[in-house]
Amino acid sequence: MDRFIPNRSATKFDYVLEGGWRNNASSEFESPTKQAYQQKLRKVFNLENSRIFAYKNKPPTPVSLYPEDDYSVAQPSKPVKPRQRNIPQTAEKTLDAPQLLDDYYVNLLDWSSNNVLALALGNTVYLLNANTFSVSELFTVDEDTGPVTSVSWVPDGCQIAVGFHNSHVQLWDFTANKLLRTLRGGHQARVGSLAWNRHILTSGSMDSSIINNDVRVRDHIVETYQGHRGQVCGLKWSHSGQKLASGGNDNLVYIWDQSLTPARTQWLHRFEDHRAAVRALAWCPFQSNMLASGGGGADGCIKFWNTDTGACLNSVNTGSQVCSLLWSKSDRELLSSHGFPQNQLTLWKYPSMTKIAELSGHQSRVLFTTQSPDGCTVASAAGADDETLRIWKVFGEPEKMKPADMRAPAPFAHFSRIR
Repeated sequence: MDRFIPNRSATKFDYVLEGGWRNNASSEFESPTKQAYQQKLRKVFNLENSRIFAYKNKPPTPVSLYPEDDYSVAQPSKPVKPRQRNIPQTAEKTLDAPQLLDDYYVNLLDWSSNNVLALALGNTVYLLNANTFSVSELFTVDEDTGPVTSVSWVPDGCQIAVGFHNSHVQLWDFTANKLLRTLRGGHQARVGSLAWNRHILTSGSMDSSIINNDVRVRDHIVETYQGHRGQVCGLKWSHSGQKLASGGNDNLVYIWDQSLTPARTQWLHRFEDHRAAVRALAWCPFQSNMLASGGGGADGCIKFWNTDTGACLNSVNTGSQVCSLLWSKSDRELLSSHGFPQNQLTLWKYPSMTKIAELSGHQSRVLFTTQSPDGCTVASAAGADDETLRIWKVFGEPEKMKPADMRAPAPFAHFSRIR
């Protein structure tokens, strides 16, 4: 049955609103006074010929007085996904590195805060200016002293420490191309790892000892750490300089705490979970108490440690020898370098540890990596059948600091003195 649709144009809403349906039924009972009153109301409210709330055609669209593009109402926009960073899959530069040792227990590459790379090839230390890519030789030692087994720049980038096979450590001024001093008498075997903590140079040796050397004084040995049962191949100070992490071919990682006075040479934690030698160590830049460590061929795991409690936070099996680890300075990302079978660099997203990128090119295990001062670029080096140094754009650029508003007055600018 069809609905009845009234003719709205003929609808008398004033009649309805005035109660016309009731008036028909009871008009004969209304007094003349009431009818006169209703007639007055119609005149007062102009209800004689008008229609309130009447249905009409749709009114015409009003003409805007302003350009629509400039004054249109903003519509809620869909969330924009962050643009994925483009990571080049090939090295920016590849340089020959003949006679580079293929030795898991030495550390032959470091990048200074002055943007100079140091690479030890046999008995010689070479310097590469990363701005101009010009190469110079710092020095060459004789066969009785060499080969060079470790290099590490002072934090200010003006001097470099060099460890040797004969157990000595030398300190060089690279700007003057001058030997400053030689540290002797501490170790009994080659020095495979070095790490700076302000004026303290920490050295790790094949003799399993770790020594803190104060390079400012004549009697440079100030502390000795004993714990490892094999050669020390990894050393890293935390960013605060309070904790030292050490790794060795005894498959152990030790945490040493400078605040444990007077027993500062007693280890704070000993991590025994790796099943191969540990040379890859990296302190997290955004969580100061977290350390990442990587194990050798029989282990292949990257592990994350809470160095306050000693708890293992996570472990990821990479499937190959972990040779080095580097944290990004701008993002929550970790770069690892590997050996057989792919000899690749792998970029991981933390904490999910999903792979972001894999960079291939080296033909042998990538034993050595170091990071540029701005944190964007990584240098990697491999020996054996490869013997190359490669430069990669891996990490994103760190956020730039906004310039201070010079119009804003400095605190206490209106005070000329303090009394």
